[in-house]
Amino acid sequence: MLRLHNRNRKGFTLIELMIVVAIIGILAAIAIPNFLRFQAKSKQSEARELLSSIYTAEVAYYAENNVFSDFATIGYTASSTPKYYTSNTYTSVAGQQGFTGTMNRSIDSDNTEDEWNVTQASREPVNNVNDVVTP
Repeated sequence: MLRLHNRNRKGFTLIELMIVVAIIGILAAIAIPNFLRFQAKSKQSEARELLSSIYTAEVAYYAENNVFSDFATIGYTASSTPKYYTSNTYTSVAGQQGFTGTMNRSIDSDNTEDEWNVTQASREPVNNVNDVVTP
């Protein structure tokens, strides 16, 4: 007579493990693009913040000297170290009538550069070329 031993089996079957891996894969496929999009949006908010401070510095300089000028003349430096934009990615063109501050940088490693600018007339940073593609 054959004896069937009731073994105390512990662990997971291969099918259970494959189901868990599939669920993790589906969650990653949903989460990673959203994470990358939010990361790109935070880089854009850094551009808006830097351009807002450039606008404030230019207007303050104009109030004292009655002329707009470049960064070196007005003594503009970012209040904190930029995490994404560096000092060579933003420029200012100034004159008696006004100024334009521009920032551009590729955010998502393609050939398109995100481009922002602010002028004495716009007062708020404007996104001319949006490198962040939202579905």
